[in-house]
Amino acid sequence: MTAAPPPALVLAGGRSSRMGTDKLLLPFGRGTLLSHIAQRLAPQVSEVAVNAPSSMPLPPSFRRVPDTLRGQPGPLGGVLAGLRDLAFRQPEASHLLTVPSDAPFFPDDLAARLQAAASVPDMIAIASSEGRTHPVFGLWPIPAADDLESWLAEPENRRLSAFLARHPSVAVHWESVETPIGRLDPFMNLNTPADLESARRYLEAME
Repeated sequence: MTAAPPPALVLAGGRSSRMGTDKLLLPFGRGTLLSHIAQRLAPQVSEVAVNAPSSMPLPPSFRRVPDTLRGQPGPLGGVLAGLRDLAFRQPEASHLLTVPSDAPFFPDDLAARLQAAASVPDMIAIASSEGRTHPVFGLWPIPAADDLESWLAEPENRRLSAFLARHPSVAVHWESVETPIGRLDPFMNLNTPADLESARRYLEAME
């Protein structure tokens, strides 16, 4: 597949119930989680958009891509919205990179290594670390949208792993990172206020 940087979509359509508020605009580092994630993505991709409902406030500099399906169908609903949006706006595009809105330390070679691993055009490449896969960090071929839309039409079809089993896929492994305060999983996600405070300590230690 082409080595050109892919476009990226930040998946922010979840309810953030354990955090108690929308995660993207929480203070983090010198800005917010959203600005931090966007700055980390920018060198790796051709553009950054955000999958978020219209009720979620976003800075005007970010383009919103809302779900196309009702009922908050989860991360796969965001992937579908991103694939349809990209196919409409950039028909020459082949793949879409997705990252979640609550994982601020993803690797700076995420896009490049997922691209390198997608050895055939219809392959989905996802990240893994510490013995677990992280399919919200994925490189998705645009043609997968048709099957994904049909699959999501059944309300019980929401699991990322189940959808991946329908398609050629590959998991790319990253090691944990040594920091001054201990090892850090680069795909650490923030679900609770305690997670957020822990991530802030890691960020401060690595600056």
